[in-house]
Amino acid sequence: MEQARREQAEFAVSPVIATILLLAITVLLAGGVYMMMSGTVSAPDKGVPVANANVRALDNGYQVVTITDMSQQVETFRIKFQVVPPLSSNGTLVSGHTSDSNVYGISGANVSFHDRDAGFTVNRGDYFVINAAAVGSDEGGWVFRMLYDGGGGRSSGEIMSVTLPATN
Repeated sequence: MEQARREQAEFAVSPVIATILLLAITVLLAGGVYMMMSGTVSAPDKGVPVANANVRALDNGYQVVTITDMSQQVETFRIKFQVVPPLSSNGTLVSGHTSDSNVYGISGANVSFHDRDAGFTVNRGDYFVINAAAVGSDEGGWVFRMLYDGGGGRSSGEIMSVTLPATN
């Protein structure tokens, strides 16, 4: 009987090796779970947002720039716009912030911003209306730029840029 116990003891795994094997299996499983979850969980995007826009000229002399896609919604006071004349033009640069009282929700202004969800944020579906005759962009070739003014250690830069079409 004693010899049978010795044979069984010789084939048994020592507690130290068993602990090491369990630790290795745990590390492998944790790595697998991390790899599966790393794609679904991401840190907040603190870089410059990116947007796409659609631009069209209306028959009444206005140009409309509609934001069709935006990587993140941004507060209106952080967004600056510019209507830039071509180099060959004598036109004047027009700029401002979307939160300016003479821009936000104002109809008939030289440049107005319309926040479709009225959330004081700039995101998909919002649009700018440009009075092309008043600004001088009715001949086309002007560039509309939307800029991000990062604060608190965040980056600043261009969100998007589109060329305005002629209205005449």
